[in-house]
Amino acid sequence: MDHIPRLSEVLYVGLCRKIGTPTEVALRRDMRDIEEMIEKPVQMLTGQIFMYSGSYREGFRFASSDWDIMRWDPSHKMISTLSQTSIYDASKHTIILMEASDTPPGFVRLQLLTQPNDDFIKSAFVSLEGIRYLSNLLWKEISLKISKKFKTFKNVNGHGPCSSGYIGDVEVDHADCFISKHWTKITSNWIERSYHYTWPSECVLTEILKNGFHCVAIGNNILSPSYELEWRLSFSVAEQKLVCTMNHTQFLCYGLLKIFLKDVMNHSIHEPLLCSYHIKTTMFWRMQLETIQWYPNNLLNCFWKCFKYLIHCVYRGEFPNFFIPQNNMFSNKVIGSARSCLLEQLNQYYRMGMSCLLLSPTLRSILDPALRTPSFSVHFVEGHVKSLLEIDYHAKIEIFSHSVTNSSYQEVATQLISIERLLQSSFSPNQTLTLQYYTAQTLIDMVFIAAQSSSRSTHKEIFALERTFCNILKLAGRIGYVSDLLYLALYYYKIGRYHGTVRLIHFIRRKLSQPFIFYNRPDRQGYEAVCNLSTSGRRKKAWANDLNLKVGVSYIRELLLEQLEADKNGKSTLFISPFLTLEWLSVLSYYRLGNQSLYQQSLSYLKTLLLHDDGRYIPTHNRDLAWQMLGICQQVVGDLQGALYSYQESLKQKPFYQIQKATEARISHVERQLQ
Repeated sequence: MDHIPRLSEVLYVGLCRKIGTPTEVALRRDMRDIEEMIEKPVQMLTGQIFMYSGSYREGFRFASSDWDIMRWDPSHKMISTLSQTSIYDASKHTIILMEASDTPPGFVRLQLLTQPNDDFIKSAFVSLEGIRYLSNLLWKEISLKISKKFKTFKNVNGHGPCSSGYIGDVEVDHADCFISKHWTKITSNWIERSYHYTWPSECVLTEILKNGFHCVAIGNNILSPSYELEWRLSFSVAEQKLVCTMNHTQFLCYGLLKIFLKDVMNHSIHEPLLCSYHIKTTMFWRMQLETIQWYPNNLLNCFWKCFKYLIHCVYRGEFPNFFIPQNNMFSNKVIGSARSCLLEQLNQYYRMGMSCLLLSPTLRSILDPALRTPSFSVHFVEGHVKSLLEIDYHAKIEIFSHSVTNSSYQEVATQLISIERLLQSSFSPNQTLTLQYYTAQTLIDMVFIAAQSSSRSTHKEIFALERTFCNILKLAGRIGYVSDLLYLALYYYKIGRYHGTVRLIHFIRRKLSQPFIFYNRPDRQGYEAVCNLSTSGRRKKAWANDLNLKVGVSYIRELLLEQLEADKNGKSTLFISPFLTLEWLSVLSYYRLGNQSLYQQSLSYLKTLLLHDDGRYIPTHNRDLAWQMLGICQQVVGDLQGALYSYQESLKQKPFYQIQKATEARISHVERQLQ
């Protein structure tokens, strides 16, 4: 398959559909950027900074992608020379010196210069000739023990410098590490080279140098006597910034190489020699040192030049790290017979030419139409690749994939201050969208967290506080999405204002019944009615989302048992459909008001919704909780046989929330009532 512009353009458009259009990739990055800005002050308060890294943070959303998360304590200060000790307060900071004199390139020893302030470091150092060094083995062992204590982190095992496990269905690699803003001498080659080749640009390079780098707990060669004391330099922040400088052709070429690696080069190989980091490094070297025309109609040629560089490195047995070229990433790994087998495999693909791409089912499905029909061609116009509805759907998923995680009033207050400061700045539409979401959710958190810790005693004080909370929730409803007003309805019910709950339910029901409402499966034709609005306008008028009830916060007494059980099983949040919440609250409110005909009518609506919905209004994976909520309503109003049936149906569903013990407890209670 020879390189021709037509096939490159077909591949470019196909990869836009598979990997993302320029708008979608920018959206992913923008949203994570603003999220980090909002959450960093709270993380500084708690003494634990978290950062997403790897392909997810770079903007990829492959189905098999995992999350790479780095965590560090901001009170730990790494320095590269002893003269830098004067910068920090030894009474508040743990000062650590990076020693690189007798270590392999790209690795350092970490010497403790001050008495450590936390038990983590106290348990992870060893003495060598009277000098205290941090042991990467002890550090990983302690980190793994801590990770296993998190209820939301399942099936945790050690993997390289990380603790690897699952949060829900997502595979997560979590690394406890150290950060330094003091660049070591060994990185000077990369800095000078960047200035010489003018890539990255000077402003990007300045930002990279300001943000620093990390040290992670893994040595160079496990057979080396000094392995335990070696720590690898990690440039995840710099890599993320470099990927963000790519134009879209470069980004798609990077993705194309990753797909080819997974589908072809590493297919059916249990322990592959090549990994995605080699692909990323290949891209960086080719972008900096080689003049390539990075255009859509030249995509195949771009791929081929990168692939040839990869073969060249395997042939030489040397793969220089982009930041520290002296660090041969093939050392002790791609050697001997293993290297020979890999080289033969790559040469086989090279002899096939561009047709080797057809070995990938993903790429073959994109290229086949153009290969079968010589006249087949496409021209990239982003609006033709994906519709506004598809882009909004993607934006909605991106925003809601990261819920607000505040667990105390102090954290909420800190986050509100952070948001207030950010509101003074100018952001992209995507970042503004994320900021609005965080503002609404933080206001909601503030009300319910404060409400359960309030100690007001007089009626006047209670009334004044409740009025304030209601006003805050109204503000959150105006800032947030259509469904966010349901939090106000929950609060009305919580404080016994059942008439207010019913009036608000009628208002929200009218809004949610519009044909343009965007919840789970939006109606394309109906959504056209709001397509002329701005992104913010569409969000406020048409978007609806699940209610996020954090398990440690009291929203409504009828669900406390389920929250407690979910918390025991590592679930941090109950996600409840707004349509389900609407009818559920309607039943309970009319019952509290003593209106039998209306609560029976609402109960009938709730049953019909649950029995006949195909996943449009109640996601199928949440039906264990949905049946449970129906049973709660039936039990409250006295329909014990109906409640028993609903609880039994809840046990038959996929146990997404793992609330079976709560269900069984409710069944036992109903059976006692029936006796």
